[in-house]
Amino acid sequence: MILYEELGQENARLQALLLEKDKEIKQLEQSRQELEIMYTNLKTARTISLYDKDIKDTKQRLTSLVREIDKCIALLNE
Repeated sequence: MILYEELGQENARLQALLLEKDKEIKQLEQSRQELEIMYTNLKTARTISLYDKDIKDTKQRLTSLVREIDKCIALLNE
């Protein structure tokens, strides 16, 4: 009976942790989508900009952020 109660508590704790991780995944996914939109806007701006070097640096930073978010999502999905 004690073991049953302990397992029930463990199950409840794991369910809460799962919900927390799901929220975190959704937040990271939303951030990733926002970064993709920003990246698309940056590519559009690049076509009309005179400062290619600054845009390339910004593009590399955004790409790095998107990769980092994708890695975080992959780790959370494990």
